Amino acid sequence: MGPRQCQVCNEAPSKYKCPLCLVPYCSLVCFKKHKEVPCAIEPVSAGDQPTAPNGSLVDRPIYVRDQNEILEKLQLEAIASSSEIHSDLNHERLQKLILAIDSSPDPETELDKAMEDEAFHIFSTKISSIIGS
Repeated sequence: MGPRQCQVCNEAPSKYKCPLCLVPYCSLVCFKKHKEVPCAIEPVSAGDQPTAPNGSLVDRPIYVRDQNEILEKLQLEAIASSSEIHSDLNHERLQKLILAIDSSPDPETELDKAMEDEAFHIFSTKISSIIGS
């Protein structure tokens, strides 16, 4: 499977996805153009979500019930710039847990299971500490 096409300019391969609606885009210019119109986030039933041949979900929209659950840019930047988080993300076990959550049709249940793992619990506590929650 090749790279996805930018859905804003339809000219370049996408490198990124909108954090709200997951529309693929290729550059900051396209992201800004995409953001000129607010993202339409609608709930999606499990039956409507596309799946890959291996059964994993593909580009599922994210439905946020409470806007306070969305991290601010500064919080995301703080996470991204943390050397401790970068170091933790190099651990294969943690990568597998995160992938399991991300590809699950029921990510909340998968997250609850991952929280039982001490390494994941410590990781999530670090992130909570960084974002101040």
